[in-house]
Amino acid sequence: MQLASDPAAWLALATLIVMEVVLGIDNLIFISILTNKLPEDQRDRARKIGIGAALILRLLLLATISVIVTMTAPVVTLLGKGFSWRDMILIAGGLFLVWKATKEIHHKVDPTPTPDVFDNRKAGLGFAAIIGQILLLDLVFSIDSIITAVGMTEHVPIMFIAVIVTVLVMLLAAAPLANFINNNPTIIMLALGFLLMIGTVLIAEGFGAHVPKGYIYAAMAFSALIEGLNMLTRKRRAP
Repeated sequence: MQLASDPAAWLALATLIVMEVVLGIDNLIFISILTNKLPEDQRDRARKIGIGAALILRLLLLATISVIVTMTAPVVTLLGKGFSWRDMILIAGGLFLVWKATKEIHHKVDPTPTPDVFDNRKAGLGFAAIIGQILLLDLVFSIDSIITAVGMTEHVPIMFIAVIVTVLVMLLAAAPLANFINNNPTIIMLALGFLLMIGTVLIAEGFGAHVPKGYIYAAMAFSALIEGLNMLTRKRRAP
C-alpha cells in the first residue's frame, strides 16, 4: 500500500516497464524468426510457449533475487580477467546468437541450401528444436533483464509487475511482428543482422566491455527506418 501511494514508485515502475520492453525486443525478434520456420498451424503455439516460458523464467529468477545479485561476482579468473556466472552466460548466449544468425544468413543466401533441422518435412523435430532454442535464449535474456531491474529499483513487487506487463506486451506483439517479418523477405535479413549485432554485444559485455544500449537501439532504429523507406520506394515503383 505504501508503494501504491508513492509517486517515486510509480515513476520507477513506468521507467522499468519501458526498459524491459526495449530489452524484450531482442528476445521477440529471435522468437519471431525461429517460429516462422514452422508450419503455419504450429507458429502461434510455439510463440505462446516461448513467451510463456520467458515469463516463468523471469518470475522464478525474481523469486531467487538474492542469488541473481551474486551472479555478478567473479567466480573464475582467466588470463588475469575475472568472469562471473552472468559473464559466462552472456558469452555463451552471444556465441549461440552469432552462430544461429550466421547459419540463417548463409541459409538465405546459399543458392543450394542443405536441409536443416527446421525442414517442414520434419515438423515434429523442428518444433522441439525451436522450443529448445527459444528456452535457451529466454534464459540469457531473462538473467540480463532481471539484473537490469535490480539496478533500477530495490522493490521486488515493482520488478514483478514490470516483468508481467512486459511479457504481456511481448505476447500481444509477437504475432504481428512475426507476420510482418515473414511477409517481407528483406526484413528477415535485417532482423538476422540485428541478432548478429546483439550476439556480438552480449559477448563483449561478457568480457567486460560495456556497450551503451542506447547506441545499439539507435542503430537498430536507424536501420529499420532506412528499410522502411526502401519498402515504401519499392511499393510506389511496383506496377
